[in-house]
Amino acid sequence: MKRKKRPFRGRVRDPHKINQYIVADPIRLVGDNVEQGIIDLDSALAIAKELELDLVEISPKAKPPVCKVVDYRKFLYEQKKKAKELKATQAKVDIKEIRFGPNTDEHDVNFKLKHAEKFLADGHKVRAYVFFRGRTIVFKERGELLLLQFAEKLAEVAKLEQLPKMEGKKMIIVLAPK
Repeated sequence: MKRKKRPFRGRVRDPHKINQYIVADPIRLVGDNVEQGIIDLDSALAIAKELELDLVEISPKAKPPVCKVVDYRKFLYEQKKKAKELKATQAKVDIKEIRFGPNTDEHDVNFKLKHAEKFLADGHKVRAYVFFRGRTIVFKERGELLLLQFAEKLAEVAKLEQLPKMEGKKMIIVLAPK
């Protein structure tokens, strides 16, 4: 039995329009070794062909659209390289959580305070929260007081980003390093 061949779907669609696929007329021409300005599409294509390069539509939404005379493969390579560099330089901020109960003792608060200082010193944000279980929900004021004291003790190394706020059974504050 003979198998049917799947039809060829072509290569992945390019993110930019190039050469004969550009439809806008006139265009703003830019590039190296090219006289920059607004010209008609046919002239721009002729210039690109003369330089043995491609005409690439960079900014299609501009009035008139911006096209650049450049080697297309090299242009794509440089764009990927720039995107990779941007991704590498982005700082990822982790949020560390510290949990309290509404009846947490002073000694336990001081113990968790040292953890929070370490997290802030490492550049992480800290989300401290009081978890109300069962009937402890009636001690909301005690939980709020606990969180505000915790933030006050960390005032030298952190700034309060979010005041105590109830989210379900949790009262939360967020601290960021100074």
